[in-house]
Amino acid sequence: MFSLFSNKKTPLLGIDISTTAIKLVELSAFTGKGGMLQYKVESFGIEPLPPNAVVEKNIAEAEAVGEAIKKAVHKAETKAKWAAVAVSGTAAITKIITMPATMSDSEREAQIQLEADQYIPYPLEEVNIDFQVIGKSDKNPELVDVLLAASRKENVDDRVAALETAGLKAAVVDVEAYVMERACVQLLDPFSGGAAVEQTIAVIDIGATTTTLNVLHNNKTIYTREQNFGGRQLTEEIQRRYGLSREEAGLAKRQGGLPDNYVPEVLEPFKDTMVQQISRSVQFFYAASTHTRIDHIVLAGGTCSIDRIDELVESRMNVTTTLANPFANMSVASKINPDKLRTESSAMMIAVGLALRGFD
Repeated sequence: MFSLFSNKKTPLLGIDISTTAIKLVELSAFTGKGGMLQYKVESFGIEPLPPNAVVEKNIAEAEAVGEAIKKAVHKAETKAKWAAVAVSGTAAITKIITMPATMSDSEREAQIQLEADQYIPYPLEEVNIDFQVIGKSDKNPELVDVLLAASRKENVDDRVAALETAGLKAAVVDVEAYVMERACVQLLDPFSGGAAVEQTIAVIDIGATTTTLNVLHNNKTIYTREQNFGGRQLTEEIQRRYGLSREEAGLAKRQGGLPDNYVPEVLEPFKDTMVQQISRSVQFFYAASTHTRIDHIVLAGGTCSIDRIDELVESRMNVTTTLANPFANMSVASKINPDKLRTESSAMMIAVGLALRGFD
């Protein structure tokens, strides 16, 4: 079993390998007031990826990804050598099973290996499998719920190879949905006045090509869904409308300088489409569950940095909506530009969730 959940008690670089960029975060921890664990951002970096190095969250060119990671590490000025990465939800199979509470981890591993073909629709020699005990079963106090996760070996091997190209070692390969859950728990208290438990919170991560909805209830992920929609559609419309290359369009989208008709004719229609996609994702959640309301929407991902998109979502959906900032309750090392960190914060949720694995 290559560990998808391995615990390694050492500072980790959280490295989010997205479709368009490498996003890197390094955290340290200290005991604050009241004995509460607090975090500090020690290193931070973003490095663009070459086109098609990652396609729909699958690594197509491990060496190119590794070189981008190396550049991000250099820019972040970090000496850390262990890293945590993640596979997407669509690249992983997860299932909660129950097992006797008295079993040791080695006994559980042996039992899972014997029974894995019941849960995994691939030959076992083609997958990496891991498990994590998540607590007592609600159905029987003599049983525990165990999260079983599996991913095809190439998904894990490609990420390990990219890290090795950058001179790093893989300590953890996680699953994005659970990474997002870990990062969200850092955010929930400010949003809920200390009453995150019993609340249902939708975290909508809109990247370049994929929108991922994670719904948390009682601080646990209860629903995940991915759909093909992202900021690249806006970039491509800018290209088409103004005759720019993809690189020029991406730069103009972030820095401005487009003609006066850009906002009313291009940006506003895209924002309307974003809200429609978010609403559609939430409706799928309602249809698939017994829940009938969302208490709070958190917007994450680089595309959500569009000006006032949170206000538009809140007014259209009548649900309190906030832009994700996983660094809101963290201190920041002096070498980091706080304005740049704040600007990129909504896109750093996965990287932060991965970095937090160093303190499990």
